[in-house]
Amino acid sequence: MFAGSDRNTPLASRRAIEALRNGVPNRYAVQELDSNRSDADWFIEMLDDSAAGQAPEGRLISGEFGAGKSHRLAELELIALSRNFVTSRVAVSKEMPLYDLGKVVTAAVECGKLPDRKGRLIEELASQLNPSYEAYDQFCSAIGMAIYNHQMNMIFQASRAVHERSGDEALKGDIEAFWGGYKIEAKKINDGLKSIGKWQEYRFKAPRLTELPSQRLRFIAELIKAAGYRGWVVFLDEIELVGYYTKLGRARSYAEVARWIGDSGWGRCPGVIAVGAVTSGFVTEVVGPGGNRRDCDNIGPWLDDRDRWRDIRDATKAGMDLLLEKCESLKSPEGAAVDEIMERLRDIYARAYGVRPPPASALVGGAGQTGRMRYRVRAAINEWDLRRLRPDHHPEIEAEEHKPEYREDRDMEKPTGDDAE
Repeated sequence: MFAGSDRNTPLASRRAIEALRNGVPNRYAVQELDSNRSDADWFIEMLDDSAAGQAPEGRLISGEFGAGKSHRLAELELIALSRNFVTSRVAVSKEMPLYDLGKVVTAAVECGKLPDRKGRLIEELASQLNPSYEAYDQFCSAIGMAIYNHQMNMIFQASRAVHERSGDEALKGDIEAFWGGYKIEAKKINDGLKSIGKWQEYRFKAPRLTELPSQRLRFIAELIKAAGYRGWVVFLDEIELVGYYTKLGRARSYAEVARWIGDSGWGRCPGVIAVGAVTSGFVTEVVGPGGNRRDCDNIGPWLDDRDRWRDIRDATKAGMDLLLEKCESLKSPEGAAVDEIMERLRDIYARAYGVRPPPASALVGGAGQTGRMRYRVRAAINEWDLRRLRPDHHPEIEAEEHKPEYREDRDMEKPTGDDAE
């Protein structure tokens, strides 16, 4: 589906099986299963709208644990890559708190994929900049307009000018690192400006650290277009892990959901599309009015009592409303569709190991009760492994359904300073 595809080979099949065995689908698993889903028209429309200069609202996909949300994101990622978009998949975690835009943007850059190249995102984008192309002039104009509208600091235009004209490769590397999320001394850029005779033209005051993430997001979006790609799609997976954050962490994370997904314009960035995945149990138990936390009722008043965080109240409510009202429920395959997928999985396994396995046995316990594809697939692979390694053994697979309990975990989020409660 994009450059470098190596589907239907034994190596690709084994990589697909290993990913499915671990419950983390990769591009090999998606390509090998090749579900040919026809319900991605909404996503293709989003891509086209974004490429046309619009800032379409993002999308949230919900489903129970094991329903195939991560697999769905992987499918959409391949569609985006095939249509000349840059993609990034960021999984929410302790190390990747959704409420920290700076970390999310840096992670999105680090894991970014290009349709036709395999190097590090910023370095590859920078290598494709050509001042003689019209796209580069548009890039410079877009950055200039953002600066004029107080949406971006002059440091980005200054660093762009130094990167274009300086012969100092080490300095250019530092500038690329800055674009990708790391710090740079203002003196380095100023010295670079002096060396190219542009210090007076691009004089700047160093931006506040809190202002940089959203400005960097906008800059990278323009950089992607300047390099010849249609836009940037950021996939946010496992949003439900927000449920383990403290109340403040959840409030700030809901505000970030509004930033990435919402259509109100709060922090939205032209050229960037976001699609998120979340378990429906989290929405019911943590966000909704009938759950244990009832964040939709409790967090607003709680923020009102805290002067520092009162200004995110509206964005926090917007994010919770999106989770409650705008999640698209993922439809799991049923009946004949399940049988077709399992047969396709047998073909993949046979290609990977040179032995065609028998149909998987009926499962015992949680897996048989839930019937979700994650359970079916992992149980079948485990059974086939045992039969392949021990042909005289007749395994009986048991599986227990995973039911997360969303309890605040201070190890997931350790507030410091003013964040501590």
